[in-house]
Order: sequence, then structure tokens, then C-alpha cells
Amino acid sequence: MAEPPGLPGLPGFPGLPGLPVVIVGGLHSAAREEVVRRLLHTVHGSVALHHDLSTAAEGTVRRTVQDTSGTLSSGAAPLVNDCACCALREDLVPELQRLADSGLYRLAVVELWDSVEPRAMAEVIAAHGGETLTLSNVVTAVDPALVLPYLANGDDLAEAGLAAAATDQRTVGDTWARQLEYAPVLALVDGEKADDEDRALLAQLHPTARQVSAVSGELAEVAFAGFDVDAAAAAQHPACALLPQEAEESGVATLVWHRRRPFHPERLYQALEDLACAAARSRGRFWLADRPDTLLSWDAAGGALCVENAGPWLASLPDAAWEMVPPMRRAAAALDWHPDHGDCCQHLVFTAPGLDRDGLERLLDSCLLTEDEVAGGREVWKRLPASFDALLHPVS
Repeated sequence: MAEPPGLPGLPGFPGLPGLPVVIVGGLHSAAREEVVRRLLHTVHGSVALHHDLSTAAEGTVRRTVQDTSGTLSSGAAPLVNDCACCALREDLVPELQRLADSGLYRLAVVELWDSVEPRAMAEVIAAHGGETLTLSNVVTAVDPALVLPYLANGDDLAEAGLAAAATDQRTVGDTWARQLEYAPVLALVDGEKADDEDRALLAQLHPTARQVSAVSGELAEVAFAGFDVDAAAAAQHPACALLPQEAEESGVATLVWHRRRPFHPERLYQALEDLACAAARSRGRFWLADRPDTLLSWDAAGGALCVENAGPWLASLPDAAWEMVPPMRRAAAALDWHPDHGDCCQHLVFTAPGLDRDGLERLLDSCLLTEDEVAGGREVWKRLPASFDALLHPVS
């Protein structure tokens, strides 16, 4: 069958193998639905696929396929391991391949359900799409007026009726932060309630994102721009994440805190509650004295903090092991290499309206080892109180 005709002014993308697939996600459901509607009406020959996970309690996930004329088909996928997202993963690629095999469509728009994070679905499509499907981009739909209320929401997804599985322990705030920061494109559905502070917050949270209006012609263009899942994953890794820079605009500030001394584990642990609540969003990597070889990730939103072991610092690896480290990780370490400590450092970023920069810096600095404690050396550091054991090795 001949390729569906393209839009005037848009390329036909003959170099893309298979059916282009753009993912549209985000917790702002009204904005997400508007972006999908705009894509269907703007890109001739497009079709939208949506899985509704709200019926998971009944044992199924409902699937709907639609175009500008309305619903083309609907059905149900059985729950897998009591996990709605697992059912989505099992059903998504076969359904997309069916659409591709029909030869009727120029673009498939995957509208994710509210709390589904785009990274998992992007990697599924990239890994299993073969020559039939091409992941052409990932877009998060945003209502700027809702960025802060969602980011500051520490409720569990289960409390909000948005959990994807019985074991889903994510919060609204941290889920929204990952949805926002993973996508290279933010499609804005801008209402009258959004103000300069909202827009400044959005720009500082994800300064490298391309912001497009849902009502502009750019939306159709970015749907075909291309997407690299490996680069996107590397950009999220705490060792080489593309963290925001210092900024201040319209009452919103971003503090970048970078130090070369390790944290005293007990002092930092005692300050965690204040630090987690000090900003709407904070993230980065940090160095604990009692775990001097371990790179730890810091991820906080809505007052909830997640601390995880992200593997070894490169400085702690033998030279032979460096060949197994991804190039982006090696490049990031080289840019920030210290003659004494290598890539070991503190690099934390805090963003919020009304951020108390000075107070936050004082609190963070007070948690570092003193000069005398640093002089004790690593063997002494390792005997400091292991205050983070409960966070890093929770009892099951």
C-alpha cells in the first residue's frame, strides 16, 4: 500500500523504518488528551492507542484505538501478575504491530495512562519493535499551572487511585518529576491560570527540554524528530545526569551545590527531613564517608526522598574496568575529575519558588566532614555510624 500522504511543509520521513510511534504521557490528563487530539487532527494518517488502567481492579486493562473519526476498536488485555503496567507492556507492541501491518497509518500516538512513566514504554517499543516500529519521540503534556501542585504532592499513587499495581509505592510528586524530566519535548496546554512563576519553574526543572504549544505547528514536527533510548537512559543516570544550572527568575530559584568533601553519615541523616522539604524538587549524586567507594543517588519531590546505591565511583574501579563503563559516564567523570578524589563529589540541585539558598547551603555544608575528620582518612571514615543502612538496605 502506498505511504499515506504527508502534511504540507512536513517531510515524509521515508528514512524511518516501519511505523513512527510517538509516546504522549503525563499526569495532567486533560492536557495529555488535548495533545493527542491535536496530533490526530494535525498529522494526516495518524491513529491513537490508549490503555486505561483504571479497570485493573476488575482484572483487565482496557484498550482503545481511535482516529479523528472516533473509536476504531476497543478490547481488553488480561492483567499480568496483578500488574496493570505489565499487561500494558504485553499488549502494547503486538497492537502497534497490527496497526503497522495494516499499512493505513503514518503515525501511531501512544497515549499513556496517568501514572505510567514513559521510560519503561519507550524501552519496550525500542527493544521489541523490530523493523515494524520506530520510536519517533517522547512527549510529556503539561499544564503549567499544575506543575507545582503535582510536584509538591506527596500522596501515594494508591491514595489517589492511580497505582498501577498492588505493590506500587510511588508518590504523585516523584512520578510527575520523572515523567517531566525524561521527555525531550514538553507540550504545553496553557490555561489562563498559569503565571510567570509557573513558567519559570517549568523552565528550571527541565531546561534542556523543547517546549512547544499544543496549538502550534511545532507539535506535528516534534512527533517525528527521533528518539534515542540509550541516550535518554544515560541522561537520567545520577552519575552523568544533565542536571539544571544555577538560575533565578520570577521568584523561582535553582541552587547547584557542589563540594569535594564527603558527608558525615550521621549528620546528613539527621538533616534529611529538612533537606527533602527544602525544595519542590531536588536531585543529584552524593558521597558518604562511611561508603567512600559508592555513588549514591538523591531524588526528592513532594517532601519524599529516595536514596539509592547507583554503583561505584569510577575512581574506585581498576583501570581495566573502565572499558566496560558507557562512554557518556566516562566523559562526565573526566569533565569533573579531581586529582585527589577523582569523580567522588557532592552534586545536588534544588529548585523551588522562594528557595532559601543561604540557609540550604549552610545546612548542607554543616553535614560535610570537617577538615580534621577528612584528615583521618578512609579507614577512619568507614568506622563512622552507618546511619544510611536502613534506607539502602530496607528490611523486607
